Amino acid sequence: MKKILYITAFLVLGMLGSCSDFLENDPRGVLSEEDIVTPQSVEGFMNAAYAQLGNDHYDSPYSLWPFGNVRSDDAYKGGSGTNDLQDFHFFEVSNNIRPDFGELDNFWYISYVGVSRANKALKALEQISEADFPLKKTRIAEMRFLRGHFYFMLKIMFRNVPYITEDIAVENYKTISNKALSNEDLWNKIAEDFQAAADALPETQPQVGRATQKAAYAYLAKTRLYQAYTQDETYKVTGINQQHLQEVITATDKVIGKASLEPDFANNFLPGTFENGTESIFSIQFSDNDGTLYGRLNFSDVLSTPQGLGCCDFHKPSQNLVNAFKTGANGLPEFDTYNNQDFDYKNRDANTVDPRLYHTVAMPGLPYKYDPEFLYVEAWVRSPGTYGYFASLKENVAPSCSCVVNIDPFYGNSKNRIQIRYADVILMRAEALIELGRQSEALPLINQIRERAAQSTGRLPYAKNFKINTYVDGNNCNWTQDFARKALRWERRLELAMEGNRFFDLVRWGVTDEVMNKFYTEEKTKRTYYQDAFFDAHKEEYCPIPLKQINFSQGLYKQNPGY
Repeated sequence: MKKILYITAFLVLGMLGSCSDFLENDPRGVLSEEDIVTPQSVEGFMNAAYAQLGNDHYDSPYSLWPFGNVRSDDAYKGGSGTNDLQDFHFFEVSNNIRPDFGELDNFWYISYVGVSRANKALKALEQISEADFPLKKTRIAEMRFLRGHFYFMLKIMFRNVPYITEDIAVENYKTISNKALSNEDLWNKIAEDFQAAADALPETQPQVGRATQKAAYAYLAKTRLYQAYTQDETYKVTGINQQHLQEVITATDKVIGKASLEPDFANNFLPGTFENGTESIFSIQFSDNDGTLYGRLNFSDVLSTPQGLGCCDFHKPSQNLVNAFKTGANGLPEFDTYNNQDFDYKNRDANTVDPRLYHTVAMPGLPYKYDPEFLYVEAWVRSPGTYGYFASLKENVAPSCSCVVNIDPFYGNSKNRIQIRYADVILMRAEALIELGRQSEALPLINQIRERAAQSTGRLPYAKNFKINTYVDGNNCNWTQDFARKALRWERRLELAMEGNRFFDLVRWGVTDEVMNKFYTEEKTKRTYYQDAFFDAHKEEYCPIPLKQINFSQGLYKQNPGY
């Protein structure tokens, strides 16, 4: 059992109902703020807020695999076919996305449960003195960090959401519109939470899993980076705010040197002693054998286990993503020709590749998750004719791991999920520098990521077709701002593949329709279910506001354009 911040909560094991009254209900099993406030009761509120980080479900996952990966060019939905979790199929093909999807309502609900629990903890903390509770300032900072985390997810998913704090009386909850704040103002509110957290949090915490100062600064940088790409009301990117870019630099200054890249890329995605490692800025803590029925398992990603190992073979790397890992004779990505010919797992040596491919994608004929006792075979694949033979690796573990738990028909695991890692911070800083016209300063940062990738071959003795080099200005590239931008965006795709970021990156950059419609055009020749796929710009960059939430607000919440 892991020695982490111990939290108690109810796992969400079934379909959640409408959240029509979630803000007016106390979390089950914890005190309300009207109860006597003691150090013990305050800790109960905070534990409930931390617990919500893991209280998601495979149909409304905080890992964002359906919304950040399947919705992009990085992944296919998987499963038994297009009707299996059909609403996610509609996201996959950008077609028939509707406000009445239960999965969207569930996601909204559980995210606002997180907001509500953080608010309740903050309200309780206000009522206790620092003399009675010496950790008051630190714990307030932790709760503001958690509130910022939940709002950040809501923002990138829905864009226009109601912003509710601990100062708003329960009877006034229904009066807060999802359009009360402008896009800029809502980003500022989220940034204020992370800034307040960064100002008061310690550099380290005695309990693993609690928010730290570097985690708050990393999230602050991420918030300001998203905010920097200004959008009009139709989601068109109209410019890049230089002040917010500078705020990204300032925030990442506080993280650089406070963490380090793992020597091997694989370490970030291994269980046991590798968890909460040097690259982990903030991780969601899971556990097994902790006295509960199943433990606190990663229910976000339980469906991605290959069918031959359990259930249910969802979240499948796309052929396009696999092709993107190919490298040319110079050891750099094949930016313009990578998708001209598919990488063939039966003839792997026909192409040279970035080693990160084999840490990200499982292929028939190779050990699964570096375990020579378990060779990934074609028979493990549930619907090869629809989704191909690749499987996702990062969120999965070797079948021999003691962290695997049989929750029939699923096989869950208790490996932590990194929410932000140091590589992401480095790339966010590089992106801001490039957009500020300081691309020469970004070059060594991107090369730092590539150098680590080149060294990450120790667990891959079965693969020899590696070729990856750093960028050398005037030698293998001309490091202009345009080229640096292309290199940075490619690097984010490879480094963070299948980690839930890709679609939101495309939206931030304002290139979603260009990238996705090119992807659909090419995929139609390989997979019939993409025949009617088309991304509608100025609409599908964000999810619709759930219909049940609009009804709950009695029409106060306004629907996003186009839905």
